[in-house]
Amino acid sequence: MPMLSANGIELSYDTAGDAKSPPLLLIMGLGMQLVDWPDDLVSGLVEQGFYVIRFDNRDSGLSTKFEHAGTPNLALSYIKSLLRWPMRSAYTLDDMADDALGVLSALGVARAHVVGASMGGMIGQILAARNPNRVLSLTSIMSTSGRRGLPGPTREARAALLRRPQPARGVDSVVAHLIDTLRVIGSPAYPTPERLMRERIARSLNRNICPGGELRQLLAIVAARDRSALLRSVRAPTLVIHGAADPLVPPACGVDTARLVPGARLELIEGMGHDLPPQLIERLLALIEAHARGKMEPDSTARLFEKQ
Repeated sequence: MPMLSANGIELSYDTAGDAKSPPLLLIMGLGMQLVDWPDDLVSGLVEQGFYVIRFDNRDSGLSTKFEHAGTPNLALSYIKSLLRWPMRSAYTLDDMADDALGVLSALGVARAHVVGASMGGMIGQILAARNPNRVLSLTSIMSTSGRRGLPGPTREARAALLRRPQPARGVDSVVAHLIDTLRVIGSPAYPTPERLMRERIARSLNRNICPGGELRQLLAIVAARDRSALLRSVRAPTLVIHGAADPLVPPACGVDTARLVPGARLELIEGMGHDLPPQLIERLLALIEAHARGKMEPDSTARLFEKQ
């Protein structure tokens, strides 16, 4: 996997498609790697005529790790967040947005369509707001504005996110833990087959595992500022996609994001949770292409896609 230098660190990246085609940058979420983007989504974007760029966020995959920063105490950090006490993280979401910008610059890409999922959506929002001349369009999937007062995860989803795997018990234990987590936060109307989940998990574990990195990324999310004012400054055409059954980042968070970005379009998908299930790839591809090609009329009215 090729590496590049950006923002003072090393980032692993991958590209697919014709470099002369419109570039599209994919930004993954918490603890995820570039290989966690569904293959069908990546190949579908290439077939649609995009030059697809993926990279491992800092502290994940093959990119630079921040082990020197130690492992955060999540319980203490959660209490601090509830009390609104200041928190110090090893890095910020703004730093991660600078990483994404650095990827584009290192590859000689002047402007790109940006698609971010979950934490990747937060990073994409910051990237678009702070660098309007570099972002052709923004698609924020299952993400949030970070505004105080928005609903948080369900009790079950929060427990699944905070529960740690037990690597000492072997790979099978880690795989079982991850499958349980994916089932809790996944799409109830579009369950991903266990065989496919196991294949994806095995690919990620064989490539890299960094539990401390995931915790440091999570602390960066918890310590992040409210992005309400920042989102109001976004000028790139924006599409917000959110699952109506998301237990980790409730749909109100997507609604709020679309409400804050001028002219943003909101697509709520019935039965979708906090994942990218194979049954919805064609729908996601259609939405992303129509948005990037400027074939959607901007509005703030939720379009509810119901299971057929």
